[in-house]
Amino acid sequence: MSRILNLINSHMRRDLAACRGSVVGLPIRTICSLRKRWKDTADTVIIGGGCVGVSVAYHLAKGGVKDVVLLEKSELTAGSTWHAAGLTTYYHPGINVKKVHYDSIKLYETLEAETGQAVGFHQPGSVRIASTPARVDEMKYQMTRTHWHVTEQYFIGPEKVHELFPLLNLDKVLAGLYTPGDGHIDPYSLTMAMAAGARMYGAQIYNPAPVTALTPTADGNWDVQTPHGTIRANRIVNATGFWAREVGKMIGFEHPTIPVHHQYVVTATVPEVKALKTELPVIRDLEGSYYLRQERDGLLFGPYEKMEKMVLQDSWVRDGVPPGFGKELFESDLDRIMEHVEMAMDMVPVLKEADIINIVSGPITYTPDLLPMVGPHQGVRNYWTAIGFGYGVIHAGGIGKFLSDWIRTGEPPYDLIECDPNRYSKWADVPFMCAKARESYGFNNVVGYPKEERFAGRPTYRTSGVYELLKDKASMGFHAGWEQPHWFYKPGDDIGYKWIEAEAADGGYDVDISNVTDDIGVLGIAGPNSRKVLQKLTDEDLSDGGFKFLHCKSIQLAGIPVRAIRISYTGELGWELYIEQKNMAAVYKAMMEAGKDEGIDNFGTYAMSSLRLEKGFRGWGAEMNCDTNPLEAGLDYFIKLNKPADFIGKAALQEIKVKGLKRKLSYITLATDDIDPEGNETIWHNGKVVGNTTSGAYSYSSQQSLAFAYLPLELCSVGQKVEVELLGRKYPAMVIQEPLVLTEPTRTRLQKKAKGKP
Repeated sequence: MSRILNLINSHMRRDLAACRGSVVGLPIRTICSLRKRWKDTADTVIIGGGCVGVSVAYHLAKGGVKDVVLLEKSELTAGSTWHAAGLTTYYHPGINVKKVHYDSIKLYETLEAETGQAVGFHQPGSVRIASTPARVDEMKYQMTRTHWHVTEQYFIGPEKVHELFPLLNLDKVLAGLYTPGDGHIDPYSLTMAMAAGARMYGAQIYNPAPVTALTPTADGNWDVQTPHGTIRANRIVNATGFWAREVGKMIGFEHPTIPVHHQYVVTATVPEVKALKTELPVIRDLEGSYYLRQERDGLLFGPYEKMEKMVLQDSWVRDGVPPGFGKELFESDLDRIMEHVEMAMDMVPVLKEADIINIVSGPITYTPDLLPMVGPHQGVRNYWTAIGFGYGVIHAGGIGKFLSDWIRTGEPPYDLIECDPNRYSKWADVPFMCAKARESYGFNNVVGYPKEERFAGRPTYRTSGVYELLKDKASMGFHAGWEQPHWFYKPGDDIGYKWIEAEAADGGYDVDISNVTDDIGVLGIAGPNSRKVLQKLTDEDLSDGGFKFLHCKSIQLAGIPVRAIRISYTGELGWELYIEQKNMAAVYKAMMEAGKDEGIDNFGTYAMSSLRLEKGFRGWGAEMNCDTNPLEAGLDYFIKLNKPADFIGKAALQEIKVKGLKRKLSYITLATDDIDPEGNETIWHNGKVVGNTTSGAYSYSSQQSLAFAYLPLELCSVGQKVEVELLGRKYPAMVIQEPLVLTEPTRTRLQKKAKGKP
C-alpha cells in the first residue's frame, strides 16, 4: 500500500475514533462538523461536493441567486476530484465544448486573487505529439477547426517541439500541436477556492449531509431529505460523480454512467528535470496513448489502456457504490500499463532511470460517448444534471458558468447539445453502457476521422422495422440509439430541446406529453416519380391541389395506416411517412415493389445531406442552432413579424432586426482537389479569420465542393472571394447565389412560365 494511501487511511481512522457515538439518531461527528444553522428552503440545492458541484454553487451565488445550498455526503473533493491528475487544456475536438474549457481556464487564472485561496495553477502549455502521417493530418484538420476560435493553438515542427520539451527523443516526432496556456491545477485547492468563493457570495455548504430521498411536489419543487432534516428546493442539481446513478434511482432514472479504473504514476526527483530553468509543457503522446507532465522535480505519467485491458467497476452498476467509499483508491496494476510505460520511456528516455514513488488508481466516471450529461432532465420538472465527467477538472469551471447562466436566464448561453442529458434513454442499457465506455476509454487517443462510426454495443433495441432488410445493404450510422443508413452499397463498393415539458408546465397548457420515438418509424420517399409510386398504393389524392406542401394527413398505404407529411427535404417532390414499427417493413416492401418500373432505389443520409446543400436547405444543428438566429440564417421568408399573434421568440427577433445583423449565412463554392469541407472549418480573407463553415459536401450535380458559411455582412455579396482552410491549406472559395440546383417546385413553376401558363 502506498505511503499516501496509508496517510489518508490513518487520518480517517483518527477522525472516526474521535467521533464515535450518536445523539438522536445522528453520529456525533455529523452534528459537530455541520456547525451551522440548517436551512429549510432553498432556491437551488446542489448534490455533490466535487469540483463540478462546487463550481455550480460558486457561479450561481456569484450570479446573484439567493439561497443556494450544496450538500456533500462526506467531505469536499471526496470521489474522483481528490485523486485527479488535474490537467487543464483549451483543446477539444468538439466546437462548443472548447468554450467550456476556455471559461474554466479563464476562471482558474483569476480565482486565487478573487478568493484569497491558492489553487496551484501551472500554465506551461501543452504539446500533442504526432509520430505518424495520419496524426499530422489529424492535427491539420483540428487546426482548420480552431482558427476561428479565440484560443491560441499552433501546428509546430520537430525543432519547436524539442525546444519546448528538450527531454524528448525526436526520432519519431513528425510534428506537434502546441497550445499555450494549457497546464495543470491542484484539484483539491481548486475546489476549496471555489467553495470559499461560493460562501463569500452567500451560498451554504453542508457536510457531511448525505441525501437520503428526493420527493417531487405538485408545484414542481423538491423535498430533499437528509439526516439533518428536509429542504424544500425550487430545483435540484445532481453533481454526484460516480454516485450519480444512486441519486438518479431515487426518482426512477438509470443514468448511463460507469466508473473506470484510471491509473497514473508519479516519479521521484529526476535530475534532468530538476536542472531545467522553466517548467516542461504537458505532453500527450497520442500513439503511446498517455499524458506526461512535470510534478515538482519529477514526472507524472498517465496512460489510457486498450479496451481489452482496461477495467470497469461494473459491480457498482449492479450492486451500487459501497456506502463508505469516498477517498479510497483501487489496487494498482502495473502489468496493465507496461506497454504504455515502455513507449513513454522510449519517447522520454529519462523515465528509464526514474524511481516510482506513487501509483494512483482511482475511479473516474464515463458516459457511453465520454461526454458529460449537463442540463435539465426530461421526465420530471426542475431536475438538472451535471454528471458523467471523465475530465471533471477542466470542465468544472466552464460547466458551472454554463449551468448558472442557464438557470438564471432561462436559456443556455450557447449550444451544448452534445452534452444534453436527454440524448440517452432506456435503450442505453447496462450492456450497451459498458461496451461503449470500454470502447471510449480504450480509443481515447486513436486517430479520429470525419464521419467515423464506432460499433461497440450496437445495435441497441432501437432498430426500425426495416433494419433487418437494410443492414447488409448499407453502412449504418448511429443517431440517438437508432441505426440509420448513411449510404447504400453499390456493386464493387468497399463496405464496411426545449426543449417541451417545461413549456407545457410554464404555460399552464392542458396537454399530455408522451415519448413515442421507439414506437414510430419514418420512411422518406422523394423524387419526380415519388407521387406516381405512392399513388399506386393509396386512394388518397396526392396531387398538388389535393395534398399541399407541408400539409399532414392520415392515409392508408397498401392498406396500412400511415401519417404522411408532404415535404421537400432534398429539394424534390417528396413525403415523410410515419409508420408503426411493426408495419414499417411491409410499407417499405410495397413501395419498392410499386416503384420498380420507375427505377426506385435507396438513398442514405449522406446523399440527403449533399442534395439538401445543393438546394440551399439549412440543417438543424449546423446552420440553425442555439448560437444563431433565423434572420442571420436567411430564414426571413418563414417569419412574419407583423402578424398580430405572438409567438415564442418574436420579441427577440424584433429586437435583433432593429439592432441589425453583423453576419449572415452565405453559400459558397470551393476549388479543392481531393478534399471536401465538412463544416466548422476556418474562413480567411486578406490574411485574417473572418468566419466559419457550418456544413459542406461534394455536389455530384455540379461536380464541385460547396458549403454554407457565416460571414460578415461586408463579405456576403455574390462574387465575393474568400479562402477556406482544409488540412492546413487555404483553398479559394466564392460566394454564389443560392441554390446551386433549383428545387423541383421552382423548376416546375419556371417551366409553366416559359410555356405561358399561369
